[in-house]
Amino acid sequence: MKNIGIHVRLLLAVFILIAATTFTLGYMGSSITYKFVRSRFEERIMFLARYLALNAELGILIDERAMLKRLAGNLLSEKDVVQVTIFNRTGEILADEGKAENGGLSVVEVPVVLKETQEESQAFLWNSSHHSMDEMIGKVRITYSTEGINRLLTTMEVRYTWLASAIGLLAVLLFYFISRSLVAPVTRLADAARKVEKGDLKLRAEPGSMPETRKMVLAFNAMLDSLEKSRKALEKANQEMIRQKTLAELGKFSLMIAHEVKNPLSIIKSSLDILKKDIPGASENTMVSYIEDEVRRLNRLIEDFLLFARPARPNMREVDANAMAKECVDRFEFRTVQGSVKIERYIPDTACYIKGDRDLLHRAIGNMLKNAIESHDDNGRVIISAGQQDDCWHLEVSDEGRGIDPENMEKIFEPFFTTRSRGTGLGLAFVYQVVTAHGGEIGVENRPDTRGAVFRVKIPLEDQRPEGRR
Repeated sequence: MKNIGIHVRLLLAVFILIAATTFTLGYMGSSITYKFVRSRFEERIMFLARYLALNAELGILIDERAMLKRLAGNLLSEKDVVQVTIFNRTGEILADEGKAENGGLSVVEVPVVLKETQEESQAFLWNSSHHSMDEMIGKVRITYSTEGINRLLTTMEVRYTWLASAIGLLAVLLFYFISRSLVAPVTRLADAARKVEKGDLKLRAEPGSMPETRKMVLAFNAMLDSLEKSRKALEKANQEMIRQKTLAELGKFSLMIAHEVKNPLSIIKSSLDILKKDIPGASENTMVSYIEDEVRRLNRLIEDFLLFARPARPNMREVDANAMAKECVDRFEFRTVQGSVKIERYIPDTACYIKGDRDLLHRAIGNMLKNAIESHDDNGRVIISAGQQDDCWHLEVSDEGRGIDPENMEKIFEPFFTTRSRGTGLGLAFVYQVVTAHGGEIGVENRPDTRGAVFRVKIPLEDQRPEGRR
């Protein structure tokens, strides 16, 4: 019973209820009909017996047996009458007529009473009161068959049973479709719950047409939405914890680098400078140039580590974000004047003030431009646009490079993640750090119309500005 669903249980309950009600009503109806028809049938036979007794009065008085025999024969023509017998006062049979008949038989007897007037004879016909033995001059006995009425009642019972069964079956079919509309949303909701249990948290159940099930499904979907938000918040908190732990480990590592690498590297650089002065032509020596380049690269790498691991607290002040972005682009255009990558700018001349650290923001935009330029293998364009939208300053940097693989989209701002052989993986991580420190947001996606990627930065505008600059 535990494995039977609600749909089957409802159908079984309704079937049992309808069947019990139908057959109870059928039994009561058949019983009432049987009593009614039998009562009317017996009344008819009794009427015939009284009518025969009234007509046989004279024949019994004069002992006219031929007349009595005709009366009995005439009564045999009535359906269901099997035998008619007329007795005199002493019980002698004056007439006895009958016919063969199978089935159940019943007998009714009526006394023949001598009446003084015609009115009394008519009253006798309709009155069934008892009379004394002195008034009786004989009696009539009618034997009749109940086979016809029994056959009629059986036919009525069969037809009533079939009709009741048809009505019950129709009611069950109607309730089947009704219960199906009730159970179907619950079944779909249970299937959705099982799929969610297996990990499909994006699944949502479809609301049904009935208000009750619709409310239930909407509540279920709202619960899934709440769980999804909680899950994302938990994942974000875990990622932030991992990030903070990584930064803490990086801080320890940076201290080790500062003590164990930076000082020896400074000695190497100083020693190389002394050797270049003491050895004639050392400045033009290829090996010496290689050493200087590698020392400078290692020094920049260490500085990147230290800058990221120990980020300076932003010195918030009023900054014209558009002017700062233009200045950053001017510097990069000066560096890449002989390069193959072209920088296009779409920055309005109108001022857009934010609260921020100009140096940190300048370095972050520079890292974005550097990353966009280095994404090109050959000729290409880097497009930078900025401006105010709603209550934020928006910056967009797009390139025509190789783009970002979909599996790397979530890792692009993580420390030490890089797809370049000579990269440190700290440039975009530093940008993320600076933007979030200013209460902003940063995102990245591949350009849908052509190759390349686009980075979007959004930083809230300054809440309070000088009166002359509102």
